[in-house]
Amino acid sequence: MKHSSNSEGRNSNSSSAEYMAQIGESVIDFKELWNILWKSKLLIIGITFVFAVASIMYTLSLPNQYKSIALLEPISSSSSPLGNLSGNLGGLASLAGINLGGSASDDKSVLAVELLKTWDFLENIVVKHGLEADVFAAIAWDKNTNTVLYDKELYDAAAQKWVRDPASSEHGKSEPSGWELFQAIEPRISVSKDDNTGLIAISAEHYSPHVAKAWVEMLVNELNLHFQNADREEAQARIAYLKERIADTNVAEMRNIFYEIIQEQTQTLMLAEISDQYVLKTLSPAKLAEEKSKPSRAVIVVFVTFLGGVLGVLIVLVRYFIRGEA
Repeated sequence: MKHSSNSEGRNSNSSSAEYMAQIGESVIDFKELWNILWKSKLLIIGITFVFAVASIMYTLSLPNQYKSIALLEPISSSSSPLGNLSGNLGGLASLAGINLGGSASDDKSVLAVELLKTWDFLENIVVKHGLEADVFAAIAWDKNTNTVLYDKELYDAAAQKWVRDPASSEHGKSEPSGWELFQAIEPRISVSKDDNTGLIAISAEHYSPHVAKAWVEMLVNELNLHFQNADREEAQARIAYLKERIADTNVAEMRNIFYEIIQEQTQTLMLAEISDQYVLKTLSPAKLAEEKSKPSRAVIVVFVTFLGGVLGVLIVLVRYFIRGEA
C-alpha cells in the first residue's frame, strides 16, 4: 500500500512538473514571438506605412456623393373628404357589381413604398425624365461649374451620345438596358416607413447635390401621379359602366343607387384633378445637401492601415517559420 501511494505521489509530481514546463515553454514562445516582431519592426512599420499612404491616395481619388431626404405623411382615405362617402356606398356599389375598395387596399402609402423598389417603376422614371446619363455614366461633379462629369468611355456629354463599345454590353448596344439602369439607380434610392409614426422617408444619393434633390422631388411627384392617374382611370371606367347599367334598368331604386355612386366617382375624379399631393403629403421637403454623405475617408484609411499592420506581422512570422530568420 505504501508502494502504491509513493508511486501515485511520483506520478502526481511528474505531471505537475510537465505542466509547469509547458507553461514555461509557452512563456518562452511568447517572448520569442515578441522578439521576432521587435527585430522586424521596421519592416512591419514600412508595410503599414505603405498601406496607409495607398489608402489616403485612394480615398482622395473617390468623388464626394451627396444625399437629399424628404419626409412625407401618407394621406389615408379616412382623412379624405370622400372616405366616409365611399364607406357608405360600398354596400350599394357591391350590389351593382362594383368594388370601391376596402380599408386594406386604401392604404396606398404601403403600395407606394413597395412600388419605389420595383424595376419597372424606376426604369420608367429614368426614361421619362431622360436621366440615363446621370444614372449610368456619371462619375463626379464639378462644384465650380455645377456640372456633372461623365465617363468618356460611356457617354459623350458634348454630343449627348452614348459611345460605349456595344461588344462590352450584354445586350449588344451602346445605350444602357433597362436592367442596367435599374441596377445603377436602385442602390441610390432609399425609402423607409416608420411603423410608429407612419411617416415615410425618401432619399436619393448622387455626385451632384442638385441632382440628388431633384431626384427626391421627382420620385415624390411620380408616386403621387401614379396613383392619381390610376384612380382617375378607374373612376372613369366605373362611371362609364354605371351609365350603361342605368340605361339597361328600369328599376327606380337601382337607378338612384347608380346615380349616387356616379356622384361619388365624379368627386373622386375632381379630387384627382385638383390635388397634386394625392397619396403622400410633404412634411419636410428635400434640401440641397451642403456636406457629403460618402465616402467615409477616415474609416477607410483606418481600416486599410490596420490591414497593412496585420499583413506586416503575418509576413514576418511566415518568413521566420519558413526560413528560420526574422
